[in-house]
Amino acid sequence: MFTDYVKIIAKAGNGGDGAVSFRREKYVPAGGPDGGDGGKGGDIYFEVDPDKNTLLDFRYQKKFKAESGKNGEGSNKYGRSGEDLTIKVPRGTVVKDASTGKVLADLSQKGQKELILAGGRGGKGNTHFATATRQAPRFSQEGEKGEEKELILELKLLADVGLVGFPNVGKSTLLSAVTDATPKIADYHFTTLEPNLGVVKGEYGNSFVIADIPGIIEGASEGIGLGIQFLRHIERTRLLLHVIDVSGSEGRDPVQDFETIHSELKKYSEKLAQRTQIIVANKIDSMQDETLYQELEKLAKEKNLEIYRISAATGKGVKELMNHVSEVLKTLPKEDLIEIEQEKKVYTLQEEPEFTITREDGVLTVMGPAVEKLMRTVNLEDNESLYYFHRRLGELGVNDALKQAGVKDGDTVKISDWELEWYD
Repeated sequence: MFTDYVKIIAKAGNGGDGAVSFRREKYVPAGGPDGGDGGKGGDIYFEVDPDKNTLLDFRYQKKFKAESGKNGEGSNKYGRSGEDLTIKVPRGTVVKDASTGKVLADLSQKGQKELILAGGRGGKGNTHFATATRQAPRFSQEGEKGEEKELILELKLLADVGLVGFPNVGKSTLLSAVTDATPKIADYHFTTLEPNLGVVKGEYGNSFVIADIPGIIEGASEGIGLGIQFLRHIERTRLLLHVIDVSGSEGRDPVQDFETIHSELKKYSEKLAQRTQIIVANKIDSMQDETLYQELEKLAKEKNLEIYRISAATGKGVKELMNHVSEVLKTLPKEDLIEIEQEKKVYTLQEEPEFTITREDGVLTVMGPAVEKLMRTVNLEDNESLYYFHRRLGELGVNDALKQAGVKDGDTVKISDWELEWYD
């Protein structure tokens, strides 16, 4: 089964908590703090696996989790970092954030490996909070949570040339004629139910990869038929061969067929519609009305497109077409077709002073990553920890911001799950 689109949930490891510990040695009556730091949570990487060609494995395993870091211990023992998790995917896989649609990685290069989710930073042990006036801190820092996201994995085949056109126009027959691929061929629509790849034989010049894309019909860009499922696979191609049936055996209008498919490509992607195209007039061996080809040739001239007459079934004109395709590809440089919008998280030792203050029903609520981190480091039932908490609020600018917000003695200030009474 060919699977080219899946959703998974991935979570990087949490950082381990810092330890609260004090030296307890026989001849050291005033031992200081010696709580070690927690270990860093494991990261999640995605790596190209040359032996994979489908995303089928992800239909059966939807959740992935990296190992969390271990907690710190006494005697300044650091917790062990969690092991990273590497997820193997086929070449050509695009990783997206399901909630925003942003592309996090385009795994299109051999051996490519990308960091997608960062593990949480380990929390600091109480050793870090000792000062000249606070020599025995009884609090430490919790580990950071690892990043967690729902991800979209989308496989886009890596082919130089894409065969497009209506069902039953001879795309699969052409593919089988110029490569060793053996697609299913029959005289009914939608014979091809999944993309087929083949390497064009050396007798046609430099070898290149060609893909037979399942039949696109009117409305494919809006989800009608099979086309929308596979339009993504021609996004990476450098050249499109637009195969059109000019035999007249099914009463088709070649010009109308071209306009319809071109319109669907344009609706799906303006950039895709501007890709270099060659019109391939197929089934000339059974052509019943020469005027059908003449009208298509006239359209090609109007649109400044090259047109080739072939019969994929008999081989007539195929060699000339493939030789020309080989030469055209030399003039079409490979380009990066996917825009990466990865936002990698960078950890710093200092908490970012980011917070907001809102007032509702007389209660001032302080929210933001800076205060959330601070709340994880303190024990408000411990006097020294409470003193550290108030000092850090001042350093973060929370106290000044509360005064600017009009806080008064006796007002309730809510930080995280704690409600505190304000006194200046």
